[in-house]
Amino acid sequence: MANLKQKHEQLRRWRIRKKVIGTKDRPRMSVRFTGENIYVQFVDDAARITLASASTVAKSISDRDKLAANVASAKRIGTAAAEAARSKGIKQIVFDRNGARYHGKVKALADAAREAGLQF
Repeated sequence: MANLKQKHEQLRRWRIRKKVIGTKDRPRMSVRFTGENIYVQFVDDAARITLASASTVAKSISDRDKLAANVASAKRIGTAAAEAARSKGIKQIVFDRNGARYHGKVKALADAAREAGLQF
């Protein structure tokens, strides 16, 4: 049963990725939540490169051993991701939530990134 669930999740990701495309001027902000960590990448799909990233396991984050995949950590990672993007000159992004529903952790991360200066 778990295999079927993973298959449907992957199909949902592919369906979204057909529509959400990042460019150099407006990269895709890809957000991924695992059971323990949060990962954010700013991707230029045309050149197939990652421009900037932030996560709960990044060495640049203070007190990273206390972070988990929850709403409080999502707010901190959203702010850190926005700072990493702005340091690379990124102001506008396309938000890719990777098939996750837009509530809870995903919404907290997006709101924190908006408050830190990114335009969706």
